[in-house]
Amino acid sequence: MEVMPTISSLGHSVYPVILKTTNGSIGSINCYIINDGDSLTLIDAGIDTDLYWEEFIHVLKKKGFAVSDIDRILLTHHHEDHVGLVKRILAIKQIPVYAHVEAVPRLKMDQGFLTMRQNFFKKMYEEMNCLEEAQFRLAKLENTRVNAKALAIQVDIIPLRQGDKVFDYTVMETPGHSPDSICFYDEKRKWLFSGDLLLSKSSTNAIIEPDSEGNRLKTVIQHRESLRKCASIDAELLFPGHQNVIDNHRALIETKIQKMDDKAERMISFIQGGIEKANDLAKAYYKSKYTEEFSLVMSEIVGYLDYLEESKRIIKVKKAGIWHYFLA
Repeated sequence: MEVMPTISSLGHSVYPVILKTTNGSIGSINCYIINDGDSLTLIDAGIDTDLYWEEFIHVLKKKGFAVSDIDRILLTHHHEDHVGLVKRILAIKQIPVYAHVEAVPRLKMDQGFLTMRQNFFKKMYEEMNCLEEAQFRLAKLENTRVNAKALAIQVDIIPLRQGDKVFDYTVMETPGHSPDSICFYDEKRKWLFSGDLLLSKSSTNAIIEPDSEGNRLKTVIQHRESLRKCASIDAELLFPGHQNVIDNHRALIETKIQKMDDKAERMISFIQGGIEKANDLAKAYYKSKYTEEFSLVMSEIVGYLDYLEESKRIIKVKKAGIWHYFLA
């Protein structure tokens, strides 16, 4: 296994753990071990596979450390490819785990939250005219709820919010990809550990989720705002959850926002052509991907429809329980 080069500045060193993957377009799954001279901090924890675990141990060993030397875990968000090794590490050494406050019910698999989330998606799929196609997705949500105890992270998670300080890092809330997405900013070294906010080679999905009250979050709007927020940060290096370390984040953000604008315009053209329902729009826009990646496709479509409605470019009318979209 090849160990990625160490990145060092002002007495701190970053040991990237980067495992190549052919799953989708993400390219790699990354987490980062930071050595400050006195302790080791792990930012994100990859995916729960034996191969990733072996790579993680390999990187530690090459640098003269073991799993028992990790002192704390900071999570950028709750997705399974960012929290995968948490349980394995905690089985060896009980250490503090930090995550955004919105991550807590998701990581702890709170039954009330999971039930609310199931109901949220069932209603959304009904209103978007794709309840039949969503049965597999809804079954997965039910399976998660039933197996919640086994899936939950059994440790007290220290909740974080905007502006909190965690050792050398300032917490920056960057929702959009998920409600609990945060970045960790090391102002002294101008490092930003950015999770899935910005990727060098592919777009980040703004994934539809409910808030804690069961209301649909306007994730595309949130993601655009989070990208603008990131552009205002004086960072020399961004350490993302996938793909390459980024050294030109402002220019890259402008490119990403332009691509989002282009996608919105294409959706407008479909609506102008007479497509009224979200499900039909998803099939027209994504074709075979509609079946292959149903939940992500519908999430993307609904997020952009919310964005266009908020921008007053489209309106929606409910007919027989189904939302229909028209140019404003």
